[in-house]
Amino acid sequence: MRIMLWHVHGSWTTAFVQGSHQYLVPRLPGKGPDGLGRADTWDWPPSVTEISPQQAAAEHVDLILLQRERELDGLAQQWLGGRRPGVDLPAVYVEHNAPEGPVNAMRHPAADRPGIHVVHVTHFNKLFWDTGSSPATVIEHGVVDPGPLYTGERQRAVAAINDAPSRGRVTGTDLLVDMMAKVPTDLFGMRSEQLGGRDVPQSRLHAEMARRRTYFHPVRWTSLGLSLIEAMTIGMPVVAVGTTEVHEAVPPQAGVVSTRPDVLESALWAYLNDADQAVEVGKAARTVALGRFGLGRFLDDWDDLFKRVTG
Repeated sequence: MRIMLWHVHGSWTTAFVQGSHQYLVPRLPGKGPDGLGRADTWDWPPSVTEISPQQAAAEHVDLILLQRERELDGLAQQWLGGRRPGVDLPAVYVEHNAPEGPVNAMRHPAADRPGIHVVHVTHFNKLFWDTGSSPATVIEHGVVDPGPLYTGERQRAVAAINDAPSRGRVTGTDLLVDMMAKVPTDLFGMRSEQLGGRDVPQSRLHAEMARRRTYFHPVRWTSLGLSLIEAMTIGMPVVAVGTTEVHEAVPPQAGVVSTRPDVLESALWAYLNDADQAVEVGKAARTVALGRFGLGRFLDDWDDLFKRVTG
């Protein structure tokens, strides 16, 4: 199949393009959010091809994969030479995020558009988003296995959050800052310098995380952070705020999940002070992550959906 999608979420897309299809990714001069093209910091296969607006308008496309409301509301049709997603060609809308606002107002932008199949990345998302009559499916995350990199040699915790200063309570930045004052904790992520963090290149991120004793996930309200799953896959014991899908993704043998900051702090100290326990819990976390979020299951789920959507 020839699948067109925008480069929106680098980690998610890296897993998605490992499939057996051809992937057409919009590219604009100067890039920008509507034309990033191929990733510079992730390893994507040759099956990912950049296309310009002129090429896209004449290109044969078997399916359009949407990820943002503006793609649904005109951007995709503009690039596709007037072809309408869900009408003139099969379309899937991947919802990466948990809905924001009052529960009764959590109406999805693709609601009541039967030609658009909505794919949620967690069961939590599907439960909270109102998609009306539009068909909706859950395909949980998949990750490319970085390998059992964990050493835990540094007696520190680590969190990985992009834009932590500006995202505030959504990513639990206030919880993180408070924890950093109590527990030795490093922060990795773009634009994290004002919190004492640093932007670690993607090529080195997993190795740097793996040197820390435990992973801390302070996020309040995102769907399910891929960094959390990646930390587990590396073989790290994790300590996470127990909201959205986290309590389903992290069973007791893989780490500690709680909505109580004092419990989270105690868990971090327990792993920092007991390297043997951290290693054992990290091994269990890796087993859980590979079993639930393995790349094979992820790609098989997508191929099954493609067959249903394209008929």
